[in-house]
Amino acid sequence: MKSGIGLLGLSLSDSRLSDGPEKRTLKQRVELAIASIACDGFGDVNFEPTFALVPKLPFKNVEFNCWYGRNLTLQGIESIRERCKQTGLTPICVQGSSFGAPGNIVKDVAHKLWNMEAARKLGCSRVKFTGSRRGTEGGLEAVINVLKEIAPAAEEMGILVLVENHASNNLENIEDYDKLFSAISSPNVGMCMDNAHFDGANVDLLDVVERFHSRILHIDLKDTERKGIHNVVRYGEGVTNNVGVVEKMLSYGYSGYLLIEMAPPISPETLETDLRNAHGLFHQYER
Repeated sequence: MKSGIGLLGLSLSDSRLSDGPEKRTLKQRVELAIASIACDGFGDVNFEPTFALVPKLPFKNVEFNCWYGRNLTLQGIESIRERCKQTGLTPICVQGSSFGAPGNIVKDVAHKLWNMEAARKLGCSRVKFTGSRRGTEGGLEAVINVLKEIAPAAEEMGILVLVENHASNNLENIEDYDKLFSAISSPNVGMCMDNAHFDGANVDLLDVVERFHSRILHIDLKDTERKGIHNVVRYGEGVTNNVGVVEKMLSYGYSGYLLIEMAPPISPETLETDLRNAHGLFHQYER
């Protein structure tokens, strides 16, 4: 068993981190979670809207989008931890800023390692990163080179590294993930499948599931306006087949989080209702 697991405990698809009896006996678990950007948008607001709104909602699990310096200081991490304790919320993932290291990957490796440590300090065992704009910041090769360096640490620390797709990104399509997973075999590195971004890139969602279901560790649920365009709309108002993805993944025995990531918020006036509706749509898949 990897050394970090004793501290973190086994939960959800983190069970794949162990070769012991826990992995063989842990039942399939699926839980909903919400991304802080679904409440905060993309600005630096110190998660204040998240901590004001989410305790009113039926969500307990929160992914924190730590994209600003103060989020990742020792004081910032402690602030998240303490506010979660006060509000009864559970941090389940730290999303850091994107991969990108043209010429020198040292800063990117250090950044990803610190995000992993931040996750441990918050008591969770997942970090998430996407790539940079396609063809920039060293391209897919730089992403792979960073992952080669941090994968052994992820295994030692008991951390899952979630590599998220975005449209028009170095991590965008099936070919990109074929190359990535051919180079990185660690069970601690897997895909965060962002359904709306695959739609935005004109990538068939069920083709992704068929090819990579064993490497999909996290699923971002949101709806985009139409194929080829990533423009987030309320669930059911766009074209994204979130239900089809979830049901197919469950048929493969998926264990992990289903993340509500309707961001930026469509309307401040309807935000609470929109998020309650989202919970109602997908709560049936928790088990």
